[in-house]
Order: sequence, then structure tokens, then C-alpha cells
Amino acid sequence: MTEFDFETIVRTAPYVIQVGLVFTLKLTLLSTAGAIVLGTLLALMRLSSNRLVSGLAGSYVNLMRALPLILIIFWFYFLVPYIVGWVTQAGQPVPVGGFTSALITFILFEAAYFCEIMRAGIQSIPSGQAAAAYALGLNYWQVMRKIVLPQAFRNMTPLLLTQMIVLFQDTSLVYVLSLTDFLGAANNVAQRDGRLVEMFVFAAVVYFIISYTASRLVRVVERRMAIAR
Repeated sequence: MTEFDFETIVRTAPYVIQVGLVFTLKLTLLSTAGAIVLGTLLALMRLSSNRLVSGLAGSYVNLMRALPLILIIFWFYFLVPYIVGWVTQAGQPVPVGGFTSALITFILFEAAYFCEIMRAGIQSIPSGQAAAAYALGLNYWQVMRKIVLPQAFRNMTPLLLTQMIVLFQDTSLVYVLSLTDFLGAANNVAQRDGRLVEMFVFAAVVYFIISYTASRLVRVVERRMAIAR
């Protein structure tokens, strides 16, 4: 530890946090929002009585959960420009940028996990509540929007937040796209100043503090929800 250079960490921390950590948090929050929306739709599809709809959603979820995330990041980074070009009929690949590609990738990948969380939440609601709503004249979407989904989100909030923590940690994989996330910013400084140990220790400590603090907050939320029930 006598050769450990704390000065490098102090000097470069503002850059690593303002550029790298802000990027990571932005990607995490946007990906979580998109994945929850898509995951909820997939959960409703999986619970559909239509076998084709349920089968398509199930196949998508199983496919995403069976593939390594880093492989999907590579795929979408190279495929998304071609897909956008095909959809817009541009006749050639349309550059979408590394951040947009990463955002799409994380939304599509994490939606498979949020789907299973939301499916469990929906199934945890007593069927009698939906039956009573139908008896009052509500249609399927009204029952889901006003009765089932609000309770499902409440029941699954701790699990949704836990998955968000996992997503926060997984965002470090965007280094393969040369994006300057938190870990990428720390690595840039480490390579430039020749201080790999210091910067990676700093990155590990920050990841631990954020993840541990968030997990403690999840436990607090879980306890309060248990008391409310």
C-alpha cells in the first residue's frame, strides 16, 4: 500500500464520476423504464389464452435468457443499423450510435427478466378480484390497468429494484463498444496514467457502495410493504 497513489484517484474522480458514472446511471434508468414496459407487455402475452401469442412471448423470453448478454450487445451493435435502414427504407445501414444501440440491447434483454417478475406478480393477485371486476362490467384492459397491474407492481417492487441493481452492474459490459461508462472512464485514466490498481480499486469501491446501498434500500422497502400488508 506504500505505492498506492491516492492522489490519482482524487485528481481524476471528478472526470470519472461526471462522465462515466452519469453515463452508467442514465443508461440504467432508461433501460429499466423501457424494460419494465416491454416486460409487462410480454408478461400479459405469456398469460394470454391464445397459444400463439403465449408461445411467441415464451420463446422470446427463453431465447434472451439463454444467451450471454455480451453476445447480444455485439449482435445489436452491428445489426441495429441494418434493421433501422430496412425499416426506414434508407437502402443502407443507418448509424444509431453506441449509446442508442446499448440502450436498445439492454431494454430487449432485461425485458425477458422483468417479464418473469411481472408474470409472477400478476399471478399473485387473487383471481376473484378480476372476476368481480368483470362482473361490474369492466373489460380486460380496464381490469389490468385499474386492479391487477397496480397490485402486481406493488408486490413485485422489491424484485424489480433488485433486478435494476443487476442491470446497473451489467452496464459495465458496454466497454466492448468503447463507450465511456463508469468502468470505461476508470480504465481510460488507468491506461493513460499507468495506475491500473488504483483506478480499478476505486471503481470496485464505488460499485460496491452504490449496489450495497441500493440493496439496503430494497430491504427497507420490502419491510415497509410487509407491514402495510
